[in-house]
Amino acid sequence: MKDDLATTRTADEERSHVPLLKKLGPGLITGAADDDPSGIATYSQAGAQYGYGLLWSVFFTTPLMIGIQIISARIGRVTGHGLAANIRERFPKPVLYFIVGLLLVANTVNIAADLGAMGDALVLIVGGNSSIYIVFFALVSLTLQIFIPFPRYAPILKWLTLALFAYVGAVLVVHTPGAAVTATLIPRVVFDHDYISMLVAVLGTTISPYLFFWQASQEVEEQRATPGHEPLMQAPGQAREHLDRIKTDTYVGMMFSNLIALCIMLTTAATLHVAGITQIDSAAQAAEALRPLAGEFAFVLFAAGIVGTGLLAVPVLAGSAAYAVAESFRWPIGLGLPLAEARGFYFILTAATVLGVAIDLSGIDSMKALLWAAIVNGVVSVPIMVIMMVLAGDPARMGPFVVKRRLKFLGWLATAVMTAAVGAMFVLM
Repeated sequence: MKDDLATTRTADEERSHVPLLKKLGPGLITGAADDDPSGIATYSQAGAQYGYGLLWSVFFTTPLMIGIQIISARIGRVTGHGLAANIRERFPKPVLYFIVGLLLVANTVNIAADLGAMGDALVLIVGGNSSIYIVFFALVSLTLQIFIPFPRYAPILKWLTLALFAYVGAVLVVHTPGAAVTATLIPRVVFDHDYISMLVAVLGTTISPYLFFWQASQEVEEQRATPGHEPLMQAPGQAREHLDRIKTDTYVGMMFSNLIALCIMLTTAATLHVAGITQIDSAAQAAEALRPLAGEFAFVLFAAGIVGTGLLAVPVLAGSAAYAVAESFRWPIGLGLPLAEARGFYFILTAATVLGVAIDLSGIDSMKALLWAAIVNGVVSVPIMVIMMVLAGDPARMGPFVVKRRLKFLGWLATAVMTAAVGAMFVLM
């Protein structure tokens, strides 16, 4: 017994000296992937159309986003399975197939929008053909996911999060008045359909279903890739280490994510909205519109950020769809498995990416579909969040690690907010 206590104290001391960067992984990557090119377009449109009128939504959603993402991560780490596998075991099959089907459709449209924005942004910076760039980015994404082992691939995703600092640089070179602070802290809600629809789109972009599936599955990936690590239901002695890491990782990742969203809204509100440009159809259009208003440097930062964050987001979108479908049918899953051992998983990942490319090359206006995809994400989030909260409070799935008190409150509050916003949108229609 004394040896066990000594071992525990030694482990605690070692954890206290782990550098912050080492504690960051799934949460940081998930948060950064939330600010994908399609998200940038949504935040840009919110800033251009309503100025500072929706800044409060970013500030308000931060604790809600933190709470629900911690819950998704805990489900993955505690059970050793992703969300789809847990839904499969707990709910009827029609519920599982309905949720996964909607996720697959929304993710594929988002992939198309992201690849299209990346291609357009690179054309703005260096010239050339957008279609060629779209195919190139898709091939790069698929090559990294299929042929690079997960322990080597995960750090690549982590470093790609640095691309988002471009938007911190962009907001620093434009003038933002003190009114922006007031608008961030004091909500002024306008009860008309367009405003509420944009609010639902912002909420759906910020609190997105694919983020739930990705972070839960990444916790499973990391657990399986690390010798000696087991699901917490089987190894409760590892709980303190991993639950503390999940908390730190998610706090940093979601706060970073919403800081970038705030910077994007501020930049477009202080430039485009002030100049009377209130309609933005793509992230690349937002970058181009910034050029005469904020200067060449802000334009380059904004456009380069679209490419960088897209390289991070496309794998997350395709990967979360692959995790969900593969778990639904009990296929071998994981970026840590070679192609020969997880053909179904990699087929879905490839199919989602290829379909995204096909949407772009077909001439379909993926950016118009994007806002609807964000709204769909907001609508779909509601049942998924209810399901997650049921799973997180189920002793049969979570054992002694069921969510309690503050985390349960944040999770249900986030669910209630999404439900209210979606309900208001339908009422005002």
